[in-house]
Amino acid sequence: MCGITGWVSFDRDLRASAETLDAMTQTMDCRGPDDRGTWIEGPAALGHRRLAIIDLPGGRQPMTATTPDGTVVLVYSGETYNYTELRAQLVARGHEFRTDSDTEVVLRGYLEWGERLPDRLNGMYAFAVWDGRVGRLLMIRDRMGIKPFYFYETADGVLFGSEPKAILANPLARARVTSEGLRELFTIVKTPGHAVWDGMHEVEPGTVVTVDRSGLRRRAYWTLETTPHTDDRDTTIATVRGLLDDIVRRQLVSDVPRCTLLSGGLDSSAMTAIAARQLAERGETVRSFAVDFVGQAENFVADELRGTPDTPFVHDVARSAGTDHRDIVLDSHALADPEVRTRVIRARDIPAGFGDMDASLYLLFKAIREHSTVALSGESADEVFGGYLQFFDEEARSADTFPWLVRMGRHFGDDADVLRPDLGKRLDLEGYVADNYAGAVRGIQRLDGESDFEYRMRRICHLHLTRFVRVLLDRKDRASMAVGLEVRVPFCDHRLVSYVYNTPWALKSFDGREKSLLREATADVLPKSVYDRVKSPYPSTQDPKYSLALQDHAKELLAQPAHRVFDLVDRERLAKAAHREAPQITQASRRGLERTLDLALWLDLYRPELALD
Repeated sequence: MCGITGWVSFDRDLRASAETLDAMTQTMDCRGPDDRGTWIEGPAALGHRRLAIIDLPGGRQPMTATTPDGTVVLVYSGETYNYTELRAQLVARGHEFRTDSDTEVVLRGYLEWGERLPDRLNGMYAFAVWDGRVGRLLMIRDRMGIKPFYFYETADGVLFGSEPKAILANPLARARVTSEGLRELFTIVKTPGHAVWDGMHEVEPGTVVTVDRSGLRRRAYWTLETTPHTDDRDTTIATVRGLLDDIVRRQLVSDVPRCTLLSGGLDSSAMTAIAARQLAERGETVRSFAVDFVGQAENFVADELRGTPDTPFVHDVARSAGTDHRDIVLDSHALADPEVRTRVIRARDIPAGFGDMDASLYLLFKAIREHSTVALSGESADEVFGGYLQFFDEEARSADTFPWLVRMGRHFGDDADVLRPDLGKRLDLEGYVADNYAGAVRGIQRLDGESDFEYRMRRICHLHLTRFVRVLLDRKDRASMAVGLEVRVPFCDHRLVSYVYNTPWALKSFDGREKSLLREATADVLPKSVYDRVKSPYPSTQDPKYSLALQDHAKELLAQPAHRVFDLVDRERLAKAAHREAPQITQASRRGLERTLDLALWLDLYRPELALD
């Protein structure tokens, strides 16, 4: 897994800047607690923090290859699941290996195939190659954007890192946020390449970014393409199952303890059951972990979002699949703890505003890390198979905007409501969303003869797979890597994504329910309770003590009238929310409190320059 960073400066010798590279590398110690390494030569400086997963003694980085024409250096984060096959191909072509790591396969693969290497990779990865033979840096990110990757152009080169904090540790990078950055913060649209921080960009998923003396260039090596689907229902179901079996088998490979994340929903249950069956063939038992809240199962109250508590379904799967299961039970004190909020903000580098769901995810991963180093997650199945409620909500389906914003607005209100009215007007978030939506749907290909309804659903699926999924993947990566846990996402395998994306909606929902294909493809390993269960989102605490704790923290913030957060948020609105009686604390007001507290903490931690036009 790991964290990578680096600096290319064509007009200087960076050997005199070793301390700066060390500082950039040190920001990612949580991503790589097992080892660190740096490499500097002339205009290039690369840093690495390692979380050892495969070939524990042999996978140290930066990894170098000496050639007659110069040195090639790699820093790599992630996993290549087909590295065994690629290694065999490279050995057949005359390459010799010093280690058993997938990192060396990627390095040797670059020497053999150059920029065409990522076409051959199956995995999650973000890596940089300094090619000293030609004085060129390549930055490459996986197809779905599972692993984060950022860069910042300078006057004579570029800074890069797995996270913004690594780049911001270099004096050349300004911790500056403009109105454009705030617009991105307060709209869940995930503009491709946008990093919130001024001057900083994401390496877009499925993209190679090349930097040399002539400048910076981008090339997409993979995009989500529209192709005809000719398989019938039975063949489609069988193909999905065959892919899932292969994907899980590949992603179970590890030299360290692994487990699964189990929520009792269809996605994680199917993945856990398949993993359990495959490990049982080798005489092993899979570990599974679930998050729960004190008193939630006993006192659960159904609402439109969540009709059932997770725990009974989790236990059904654990019994059925024979997992070694553990519930991680959290209380409201832990969820509202300012120290936990601080760690979440540091992990994410921005005030994302997911509140207790961010805190519980971080605490879940922290508890799991005491037992396992690798976890498989059911994340992204909703985007791939069409599982969210907005896929079946006529208002959301027909709206000319991102469908999830319709559902979120209905339940949580408008995130922009926390802003000062004058600032909200200047930012024109509604216009920002409209422009983003128009750009997002503009290039989606339509099949010849595709009906208006099928094309509408294709667009909705495309938006979820290229925008919304990236929000959740980033959240998952940051929370897990903040505690040194590698989370793998089998449903993001690009083969599965492409195949199911091109399956007509009528086939994705052939029985009138969400995720029909996934349900039928895994029916043989699911308990009946899970097979019949209706989609339920990631859990959120219902304990009123959590909301009361948020109010107390908001009152403490209101006692600091000079705090910078009041340059952004509406003080009067915050005061009303902070003093509202507990029964009147709605989902929208609770989210507003969480949003404001996250903003305040972010301003304290990062002290960004706010350049608002």
